[in-house]
Amino acid sequence: MLIVNVPVEEFTTPDPITARENMTMDELRELMERHDIRHLPVLRGEDVVGLISERDVRLISGLTAAERLQVRASDIMATDPLTVDATAPLEEVAYQMASQKVGSAIVNDEDGRLLGIFTAVDALNALVEVCRGTGTRWTHNG
Repeated sequence: MLIVNVPVEEFTTPDPITARENMTMDELRELMERHDIRHLPVLRGEDVVGLISERDVRLISGLTAAERLQVRASDIMATDPLTVDATAPLEEVAYQMASQKVGSAIVNDEDGRLLGIFTAVDALNALVEVCRGTGTRWTHNG
């Protein structure tokens, strides 16, 4: 039996690209395209106050240019994103994401500050390592 005891931090994307609350939809879309990302934590100072997904930005793209200019990140962000501690077990975080049907989780350090973001792609990378037995913290029991 394979026992996996890995903190989510092991597969977290550190220092994620972030957005500000006052950014326009065009700025958000350009930021996501430039960095090839689908999730943006939204910061007020150093604090995460929301999360925007590529889907959120796409929904707004149907508006006219004038209407899009009126919409800000704060208008479309999820204000209560899934947030976990860096030491949380990987399997618990993946389970919470699946249960809540969300594509990412904000990962905080021991001081409660943004450490990174854990996405569904990160979860798939973890699954590949578990299946291949290449992770650094996998133990085989039995």
